[in-house]
Amino acid sequence: MSDPLVSALKIASSGMQAQSTRLRVVSENVANAETTGATPGADPYARKTVTFKSILDEVTGAHMVEVGDIGTDKKPFESDYDPGNPAADANGYVKRPNVQMLTEMMDMREANRSYEANIQVVKQAREIINMTIDLLRS
Repeated sequence: MSDPLVSALKIASSGMQAQSTRLRVVSENVANAETTGATPGADPYARKTVTFKSILDEVTGAHMVEVGDIGTDKKPFESDYDPGNPAADANGYVKRPNVQMLTEMMDMREANRSYEANIQVVKQAREIINMTIDLLRS
């Protein structure tokens, strides 16, 4: 394989790994969108965020992506009046997670599209490699 094909495969692979992590975090956010604190007045589940960073592969000279950090969203929690809830504070308010389902669905769709684009890069590189092998056989 030529160096550009190796670089393309490595870049696509790093993108797929990063977007896979992003999809896992989005799934965790969706699963915990209604998770309140365990004790009265406790903070609920805090939305997680993923940041990416560019890294240089010294062997190929290609810039690849990797997960830089999985952090928590600093947006404030909303409160609902629900005095019967075990997580309610002394005033009857329950803090709700700062997860917005629309945001999570958009993140999921974007990560899925990026993952699929990287799969297409791998397919194209594989096709070029197979065509090269076929030419060498003739």
